[in-house]
Amino acid sequence: MAAQGNARVPTQEPANKGVATEQRLLWNSDNVKDVAESLGISKLGEEELRTLSQDVEYRIGQIIIESLRYMRASKRSDMVVDDVSEALRTLNVEPLFGYITNRPLKYGEASLGSQALYYVEDEEQEFEKMINYPLPKIPRDSTFTQHWLAHEGALVNCPENVSTAETRAQDMAPKGPGANPALAALAGQDNPAFKPSVRHVVSQELTLYFEKIQTAVMDERPDAEVQKLREAALESVSSESSIHQLVPYFVQFISNEVTHHLDDIFVLRQMMELTRALINNKYIFLSSYASSLCAPALTCVLGRKIGREVGEAALRDQYQLREFAGSLVGQLCQKYAKDNKALRPKLVRTCLKNILKTTNPPSVWYGALWALTSAGGPEVVRIILLPNLKKFETNMLIPLGQKTDDFSRTEYESLIAAILRAVQSLVEDGDATMVDGANGHSTESEASQIKSFLGDIIGDRILRLGNHELNRVILETRHTQ
Repeated sequence: MAAQGNARVPTQEPANKGVATEQRLLWNSDNVKDVAESLGISKLGEEELRTLSQDVEYRIGQIIIESLRYMRASKRSDMVVDDVSEALRTLNVEPLFGYITNRPLKYGEASLGSQALYYVEDEEQEFEKMINYPLPKIPRDSTFTQHWLAHEGALVNCPENVSTAETRAQDMAPKGPGANPALAALAGQDNPAFKPSVRHVVSQELTLYFEKIQTAVMDERPDAEVQKLREAALESVSSESSIHQLVPYFVQFISNEVTHHLDDIFVLRQMMELTRALINNKYIFLSSYASSLCAPALTCVLGRKIGREVGEAALRDQYQLREFAGSLVGQLCQKYAKDNKALRPKLVRTCLKNILKTTNPPSVWYGALWALTSAGGPEVVRIILLPNLKKFETNMLIPLGQKTDDFSRTEYESLIAAILRAVQSLVEDGDATMVDGANGHSTESEASQIKSFLGDIIGDRILRLGNHELNRVILETRHTQ
């Protein structure tokens, strides 16, 4: 029995091999060979050709099965080109382009030797019939319109933005010539009519108000009545509760006037006054315009050449304008730094860069010091400004103090005053100096340490204040560096 069992085994193995060798492929291997030759692969062995043909059969079957799923999901019994395209996309294969599904594909058969070749038949069109076809209608020109979808999280009430209640009312409105007119009453529409979409515009009253404010603010005549009208216009901007729609126009107006009138101190001053009026208005929301308002204020603070006149009075007006613009930068930071996280670091970085730039004129250093103190506060002064004061004294103050003309002396004293103001902001009562034994005098060791940290000129001016508490804060800052 064992011998007979062993004898049957070799007789079955050749039979299985014969079945494997006789298995026919559904996909013609000659097609694979033609594609390989078109790609430059001229020599393919029989085994490689057979393996590729089997893989092609598997891939085609996979695509057909996936296409059948899309066909069944669409509740159809005929497979269309879209089914195959979606199947190719699902299998991460580039879909085929150029095949349409609005008409069935017709396949023709041609004989190529002993094989049948199938191709897609092209529909023949008679040339004379095509010439006599009516021309298509000219398409409408592309048009664009704009409107506010929402402002500050609230849906804007305009024809383009239809609310849910209005949509429900339109659904209930009578439609067609035979509709029941009673449905209009149920929908709250006694006289329903189509309202075309219109562009949102500023009302005539607000437009007139804006023009009057412009005229009053820009009037430079020295008359008392004109000055009262100018003050009244600024007071109206700072207290009016219905001008939120004009905020972008005011911001654009301020930016344009500052850009084109850097040589006119009066115009720059009025633009800063208008900026302060907008900031003081508690009824309007300026958080999204903080950066846009900071730009013209920084221009007045850091502009190298402001005003066209020369002289002691012109220099004083220029420095007052830089002080005013610097204080506005501080107000914008205090009110809107929480909503705009990058506002304060950007302003502080810009001011510090201009303070340490030796090629800037003294007026720019003065404006940058004022704006840095207003925008950064005591913390920025302690961490950023104090460590750089000695460098500022060596590179800027000492060369400026060596000049003997009156303008240079005035600028020198103004810079010292701005630095003292910044340093005194480190303590709450910086202007109050105690004269008792605890706070009235500084020791020699304390004085030498302050001069070593801040420089001889700035250190000596700080010591003259006689504020021991301020000296202690400065020395603590030195030890934390």
